Amino acid sequence: MTTLTVQNLSKSFPTPAGSLDVLRDVSLQMSGGQSLAIVGPSGSGKSTLLQILGTLDRPDSGTVKVDDEDPFALDDNQIARWRNQRIGFIFQDHHLLPQLSVIENVLLPSLATGVADQDQAARAGELIDAVGLGERRSHRPSQLSGGERERVAIARALLMRPSLVLADEPTGNLDRRTAESVTEVLKNLQREHDAILICVTHSDSLAAAMDDRRELIDGKLV
Repeated sequence: MTTLTVQNLSKSFPTPAGSLDVLRDVSLQMSGGQSLAIVGPSGSGKSTLLQILGTLDRPDSGTVKVDDEDPFALDDNQIARWRNQRIGFIFQDHHLLPQLSVIENVLLPSLATGVADQDQAARAGELIDAVGLGERRSHRPSQLSGGERERVAIARALLMRPSLVLADEPTGNLDRRTAESVTEVLKNLQREHDAILICVTHSDSLAAAMDDRRELIDGKLV
C-alpha cells in the first residue's frame, strides 16, 4: 500500500520586509485510498504545500517521502520522471491543450517518455468511459462544458496510475450540481485505484466529501 510521509516541512520566501514564513513544521501521514481536504484563507500556503508535495517546488527544510522514497534526493531529470510516474495533478483551470481531442489530452502524460503504447491507449479509453465522456473522446475542449473539461483532467491525472493525486480547487469554477458530480467521480476513481488524494479547496462541500480535513493557519497544518 502506498504511503505518504511528510515531516517538519518548512518554506519561506524573501520579501522587502524580510523573510515570509509560508509553511512551518508541517507534518502529515497518509496511506493509499485515503483522501484529505486542506482548507484555509487565500495566501495561507495551501498551493505552496501542494506544489512541494508534487515536487514542483522544494522545501527549505523537512522531508517528503512516498513509499519511503525521497524524491528530492533525485537529480532534476530523475525527479521529472518520478513526478510523471507517481503524481497526478488536477488544476482548477484544467490546462487542457485546446488543439487536442479528449483522448489526446488524457494521453499526454504518457508522451513524456515517448509514444503511448496500446495498454496506455486502452487505459485512456477506460478512464474516459469512467468519467462519463465515452461519446466525446474526439471532441476538443472548446466543445465541452466546464464540468466535462474537469472530468477530462481527472482522467488525465489517473492515466499513469499515480500513487498521489493532487487537486488544486478542482471544483472552483463549477456550479453546485456540477461540482457535486465531479467530486463523486473523483472520489470513486481515487478509491478504485487506491491512490492518495489531497485537495486544496475553499469549498465546504468538497472538503466534507474527503475522509479528513485539515486547515493551514499561520503556516501550520491543524
